[in-house]
Amino acid sequence: MYTGCWLIIKDDAKRTYEVCGQSPDGNLFYNNTIAMQRAGMNVSCITPPITNKNSSKELVKVPGYTKEDGLRERLQNQYREIYMKSVDNMDDDWDVS
Repeated sequence: MYTGCWLIIKDDAKRTYEVCGQSPDGNLFYNNTIAMQRAGMNVSCITPPITNKNSSKELVKVPGYTKEDGLRERLQNQYREIYMKSVDNMDDDWDVS
């Protein structure tokens, strides 16, 4: 039985990934990734179990992708910009003057 999983975010457009950490439950991580996808970002996530073969963050590999440090922060900043633009557009919709 596995006690946890790795949280891995992938930028499918640039074919890069980052291992963000470990968690016994990846629900929040999934939800954040889905929000980015709904905003139009080409991202995905995987949560492989922690095993003896990948017990260290440095041992985790994603075939076909290259490692990018700071990827999650870059994607979160990009999502924040998209979200803020959509909020600004909502303000324009409510203008009744």
